[in-house]
Amino acid sequence: LEMRNSTVLKQIGFLKWFLRWSMKKGFHQNAAYETFKPKLKKPDKPIIFLTRKEQEQLRDYQIPDSKQYLERVRDVFAFCCFTGLRYSDVYNLRRSDIKDDHIEITTIKTTDHLKIELNKHSRSILDKYKDVPFKDDKVLPVISNQKMNDYLKELSELAGIDAPVHITYYCGQKRIDEIRPKYEVMGTHAARRTFICNAILLGIPATVIMKWTGHSDYKAMKPYIDVADETKASAMSKFDLM
Repeated sequence: LEMRNSTVLKQIGFLKWFLRWSMKKGFHQNAAYETFKPKLKKPDKPIIFLTRKEQEQLRDYQIPDSKQYLERVRDVFAFCCFTGLRYSDVYNLRRSDIKDDHIEITTIKTTDHLKIELNKHSRSILDKYKDVPFKDDKVLPVISNQKMNDYLKELSELAGIDAPVHITYYCGQKRIDEIRPKYEVMGTHAARRTFICNAILLGIPATVIMKWTGHSDYKAMKPYIDVADETKASAMSKFDLM
């Protein structure tokens, strides 16, 4: 079975973690693993996000009666697109976290304390579910991450979110290029990326966005800024059609 280089590097990382742990416990004294750094090509993953037009496409899609389970998935995804919340944080969001004009949370992944102001989009979704009781006093109807990812792909395909996405990866020295429709690579992670990319395109300073997302340094924001710059460049060419 051929594994992608990214998978191989991840497994080596797990192995090194175990070897460090076992060395600290005195089970061995061989630190040779620290110098083992295979040179495996690992191109950057494409940043999957929805453009403002695609967000409108998803919002305006008329969900058929037979697929009403997709409506709640769309609402939760849209909420993340307009707040920058990770799946784990929206899953744990409780009514006590909602203040008059903002959300206050301590993130699950990084334990950052964040204050995220509400806008008309995020507020309208909260209002929609304000009188609906959920387990543990949660704010929104968030299902499991795996199920939500499956339904997001289904919803995105139905809504015609099918722009081609170029994916490149390596198995050893073998380069593999694939073109997939965007709905195939959609997942909960795309919401946070949508928030960041669109915030940059709206001209909001990176320093402000980082306060909402909890990014601690500019380096983590750079890939999003690069993507936004590409989008701005292609958008400018539309003036040529006038």
